Amino acid sequence: MEPAQGVDAPSGGFRKGSFGVSGSGDTSGFGGLVRVEPGGAVALHSTERPYGGYFDEVTDALIEAVGEKVYAAAVVRVLVDRGEITYFVTREHLLTLVQALRDDEALRFELCSSVSGVDYLDSGGPVTGPDRPRLHVVYHLTSMTYRRRIRLEVAVTAEDPHVPSVTAVYPTADWHERETWDMFGIVFDGHPALTRILMPDDWDGHPQRKDYPLGGVPVEYHDATIPPPDTRRAYR
Repeated sequence: MEPAQGVDAPSGGFRKGSFGVSGSGDTSGFGGLVRVEPGGAVALHSTERPYGGYFDEVTDALIEAVGEKVYAAAVVRVLVDRGEITYFVTREHLLTLVQALRDDEALRFELCSSVSGVDYLDSGGPVTGPDRPRLHVVYHLTSMTYRRRIRLEVAVTAEDPHVPSVTAVYPTADWHERETWDMFGIVFDGHPALTRILMPDDWDGHPQRKDYPLGGVPVEYHDATIPPPDTRRAYR
């Protein structure tokens, strides 16, 4: 689909101007904003150490807890952005990392406050493929002992959307993983009851995947008709 008139196409995963608008069309006052496209964000390089703040202390403690060899195999990239740190980890080592993050005395990330999904298909950045899986699972971990927060992120393909469940380590992840399965079709192996939580049990597909049809049904009231979303305007 061609970019809308007056909107610059993303270049290298970046788009300039608030909400992609350039020139006089941007009336928000943020015309100088440079926004990273979601697809571009997952393709950026790792942040070099030192990370700053408590991030280096957490990283060193994690390396000591699991060992340098396991850490090197488990963590494929680390990104520090906007005062937050994200560890991009392999699914094969996810449980090893979360167990250490929860139990190690120097880490003590006792709470998994959120598990959510992201689909980076056609998001403005590099094209998805075997080297850039489109489905991501994001975990937000909180240390109430040390008042710290970190993020873990696991990427899988739509053809093999399996990630081990962390419910045995973090029971709070139970319904979060069910919602992520329901909306994105990411299968959490070992989950005690991976069933739909928002959609009916017999629903076909996963509504928050980017290739899911917008669908909808016509709505009629006061002699006026509203057609389904994907028939009444163009989306980009």
